[in-house]
Amino acid sequence: MCETEFGINFTELSFINMNAIITGATKGMGRAISFALAAENYDLFICARSASELTSLANELKELNPGISVITSVTDCADLDQVKIFAAHIIKYIDSPDVLVNNAGLFLPSTILNESDDMLDQQLHVNLLAPHYLCKFFGRKMREKRSGYIFNICSIASINPVVSAGSYSVTKFALLGLTKVLREELMEYGVKVTAILPGSTLTASWEGTTLPKERFVDPKDIADSLIACLKTSKGGNIDQLIIRPTLGDI
Repeated sequence: MCETEFGINFTELSFINMNAIITGATKGMGRAISFALAAENYDLFICARSASELTSLANELKELNPGISVITSVTDCADLDQVKIFAAHIIKYIDSPDVLVNNAGLFLPSTILNESDDMLDQQLHVNLLAPHYLCKFFGRKMREKRSGYIFNICSIASINPVVSAGSYSVTKFALLGLTKVLREELMEYGVKVTAILPGSTLTASWEGTTLPKERFVDPKDIADSLIACLKTSKGGNIDQLIIRPTLGDI
């Protein structure tokens, strides 16, 4: 989706604020993170699969903070070609992002022995290959600029495997590994990298549950924690942040 579809004139976009990229921005943690960064005066580049949901979110963000720019892209993170187009589109506006949030994820519950043959492949594309590409593409630009912050939204399953979500756990283990490698590779260039590991969080994955909200982490908790990371001193990097429900994961 291009900027003109929202009635935005390219020449009117100033991009004088800090900027952030958020994948999977229209729901759950991505939506909460979008609002949190908008409140902190970040210009936003957001993607999701639904054009109508992106339009609605962009309007809400601009209503919250008329001083920011919001650029949207209809992107399915399961399709690496679409992810590459999204990245290339962003570079039309900025040289390097200040913040990259790899939030888009796919959760397909099943034990490994009982899953369909394509279940790992489906989740691998969204949960690992898309963030891997975006980390490389924008990490190189952050390295050149010698500044930037990458957040990978992992999962408590990255460290505590969930048997009933076997291949999901495998992909999230891999995403945490990617994050750790990037942290070591980019630290000498002043680029920060943080893995956020939420426990059971009230997102679309739990749609239809009859459990009370108090049994889950609120997506806003994830967003607030991300903002807190951004406000650490230049010399401090929060390598890994675990946020779990008070009563334990479901």
